[in-house]
Amino acid sequence: MPISERISNRVAQLGSGVFARNDQRKEVYRQRLRADPGHVLPPLLDLSLGSTDLQPPAVALEAMAAALVEPASASYCLHGATLPFREAVAAWAQRRFTVPVDPEREVLLLVGSQEGTAHLPLAVLNPGDAALLLDPCYPSHRGGLQLASAETVLLPLDPARGWEPDFNHLLPSQWDALRLMVLGFPHNPTATTGEQSWLDGAVARAIDHDIVLAHDNPYVDLALDGEAPALLRHPDWRRCGIEFFSFSKGWCLGGYRIAFAIGAEWLITALRQLKGIVDFNQSLALQAGAIAALEQAPHWPEHLRGVYRERRDRMAAALCSEGWQVPHASMALYHWLPVPAVARARGLDSESFGAALLEATGVCLTPGNGFGPGGEGWQRLALVHPSEDLEAGAARMGAWLRQL
Repeated sequence: MPISERISNRVAQLGSGVFARNDQRKEVYRQRLRADPGHVLPPLLDLSLGSTDLQPPAVALEAMAAALVEPASASYCLHGATLPFREAVAAWAQRRFTVPVDPEREVLLLVGSQEGTAHLPLAVLNPGDAALLLDPCYPSHRGGLQLASAETVLLPLDPARGWEPDFNHLLPSQWDALRLMVLGFPHNPTATTGEQSWLDGAVARAIDHDIVLAHDNPYVDLALDGEAPALLRHPDWRRCGIEFFSFSKGWCLGGYRIAFAIGAEWLITALRQLKGIVDFNQSLALQAGAIAALEQAPHWPEHLRGVYRERRDRMAAALCSEGWQVPHASMALYHWLPVPAVARARGLDSESFGAALLEATGVCLTPGNGFGPGGEGWQRLALVHPSEDLEAGAARMGAWLRQL
């Protein structure tokens, strides 16, 4: 085999990923736009990523700007220097969940929660160990297991059950074989807030069967209906679990790539040890902005919820008027849409439907198959543009569906 073809089996198993495939399709569409002097093609409307158009709190940006000129912000940041950040996180956890957290032993800075969920399996699993994923689930959850050469066990989520996980779906012997389970509610991609009882049931299973429970919770402050569940609300979270939080969604700092984990000391220690080999930490300037967000803009997510609630409702009405079935979204940022029957009748699966929709209308959604087998037949739409632009996009998509 030529050197140029020598890649690891685990990288080959990862594939290109749905976001990378979408990125290639968007670039092809942009090239068509550049070659369209008559402006016949509609502009690209990218609704494929949960990358908001809304701005972070000014106090966060001001704190970053002030810290950028400090020489220490340009230096490598080792774990010890993240203590002020970890102390701010511990204070936030006390306010948010009335839970005392040790900033020295139970908090870890992350370069985005996606980085944490992808690295955790390497820290807690051996090759061949079995781990449970929801189906559908966020792609980094599966990717982390593949990188760790773990065996993936899927727990299908049924829309008829409101996407509630049915833990009785697995036999007791299957539970005994598991070493890790990864959950995430509010749930991406189904836009379901979920219930605390679902997470409590997972904790009970984790303790009974000696399983590490990882809960990915970047949307904890963006539940539009009800209160978001959290691992930290369970009194036994230290016995089995770790929870991942992010500044990307609640404080609109996605591009700054800063997040944190709170968990059992032994899990935080293991993940910290792995990260010590893989990376250092984000700049002290970025940490200053995150601290300011937690301490000076704690109500920023509440402001965002009002914006997303309006976008959710107006986009749902616009899509329904075009004949598209729109399940209710109980969390911010997304609609999870079944591929219309007219498209399925034409033989379009989620990937081919998304590609054809972009080519014909300039509207880019995320094909549901990128979130696992359970996502086939669905599309994820991100509410990351003003309502007027979303409604115009719905009209474009509706016109194309009528042509089908």
